[in-house]
Amino acid sequence: MGEISTALLVNGGGLLLGVIFGGLVQRTNFCTMGGISDLVLLGDGSRFRAWLLAIGTAILGAQGLHLAGLVNLDGAIYATTNLGWLGALLGGLGFGFGMVQAGGCGSRTLVRFGAGNLKSLVALLVLGITAYATLRGIIGPARQWFEGMTVIDLKARGIPTQSLPDLFAALGLPARPLRILLALGIGGGLVAYALSNARFRARPKLVIGGIGVGLIAVAGWAVTGILGNDEFEPVPLASVTFVAPVADSLLYLMTFTGATLNFGISTVGGMILGAFVVAKLDGSFRIESFSSRDDLIGHLLGGALMGVGGVFALGCTIGQGLTGFSTLALSSVIAFGGICLGGVLGVRYLEEGNLRDAVRALFAAR
Repeated sequence: MGEISTALLVNGGGLLLGVIFGGLVQRTNFCTMGGISDLVLLGDGSRFRAWLLAIGTAILGAQGLHLAGLVNLDGAIYATTNLGWLGALLGGLGFGFGMVQAGGCGSRTLVRFGAGNLKSLVALLVLGITAYATLRGIIGPARQWFEGMTVIDLKARGIPTQSLPDLFAALGLPARPLRILLALGIGGGLVAYALSNARFRARPKLVIGGIGVGLIAVAGWAVTGILGNDEFEPVPLASVTFVAPVADSLLYLMTFTGATLNFGISTVGGMILGAFVVAKLDGSFRIESFSSRDDLIGHLLGGALMGVGGVFALGCTIGQGLTGFSTLALSSVIAFGGICLGGVLGVRYLEEGNLRDAVRALFAAR
């Protein structure tokens, strides 16, 4: 790539996208956990629609890159032939419950920290430590055993990926037309559904936030898949996600000389920086600490559940619920459902004060 190395281009792109992402979330109040909370407690689905708008935008953009031959989404971790359906469901459930206790998902926690919230720093530290322990540490063997018992090997069944187009193609249907139809049907359908609500359209910050976050996910695929497409200095195909990258960022801070900077670490740093700059500019920067023992316990528990759950699910509200969803991977759809269910249960838990009554309230509401 000339005098500029591929790694520098990709890491620089990750940093820039992180800065834009962090600033955008801080400015527009885009929040997946808040979207679930507003829907459950207030009956207001506006912020949840912003999430759906982001997913629809990401699907249309990512699938457009794939169909144009610019990025091969089949090489993404979400499209693997190992279908971890139960890990996606249970991990998503744990992550969703945890993000409510911690006051926000991984991306929102980074933004809150950038805006001066020291409670989020504690949640981030716990998230990163437990995520790494689940990936490569003391919880790793249990995770590997669980995956060995529950993962479905699609390759043995002659299915090349777990993307919905390939799964339907296994039934004898043409893959490329299916991909176009599914991308337009699911992606376009989500965009149309989100924008069909007049109350949502009347809140331009949320509309901009939803479209902007979706485009950032698309840009992430372009940075790693196009700029990072170098046969001499290959970069793993990825886009925005915030569980494993938070863990990698902590490791990078502790072992700088023995660690390698990557796209994920760069986006994490950019998220904090972007939120900090915007919070300073608009006067919303505030130093905030714990108000009670229960507040501290909630952030510790939430961070741990997000770390462990996010690894089992292969991502968070952004990693699976947006980036993974944009690949049309089945596990991402399952994880999205698990996260939403866990989020609703977490909100009910905060209302009721105990898990048993929270479950009862959940089923009573249904």
